[in-house]
Amino acid sequence: MGNCQASEAAVVVIQHPGGKVERLYWPTTAADVMRSNPGYYVALVTLYVSEEKDGGAAVRFTRARLLKAKDMLLLGQVYRLIASHEITKAVRQRKHEMLKKSQEELIRKQQREQKHRKTEKGIEAAQEEEQQEEDSENSLQVARQDRDRQKSRAQMVVRGRHWRPSLRSISETVS
Repeated sequence: MGNCQASEAAVVVIQHPGGKVERLYWPTTAADVMRSNPGYYVALVTLYVSEEKDGGAAVRFTRARLLKAKDMLLLGQVYRLIASHEITKAVRQRKHEMLKKSQEELIRKQQREQKHRKTEKGIEAAQEEEQQEEDSENSLQVARQDRDRQKSRAQMVVRGRHWRPSLRSISETVS
């Protein structure tokens, strides 16, 4: 009895777009497969299982990585033929997404700069406001000093302009 699992592992599986599955029992290059299927590229198919999500079920999805023409198709791997127009569409979509992402980043950067400028202007406005408050306090202080001087002058006029000593004079006697 033969071991059919071993023979399945030693095969290159190529999935065609129409659902046809081709099996090759020898390693070959991607260029050979693309030559026999014009208008198609070869992609390595890998299965990914994500971690459990909210519902507890794991999400399974496949990922296709395009191969270069010189790459070898290895035994035991699954490959898929992808039409060239699908690849150009995917490339355009990816470029569009990258352009959109860079534009969003540029907009975020400009918003941060505007916010920074506003805060700088706010700081400058606050400094100007503090300066104005200091100026108004200084002018009030000068006005108070002027009033105090005027009051002291008025009091001097009332008392008289000359200074008079408060002590009595002491006479000196010669002995």
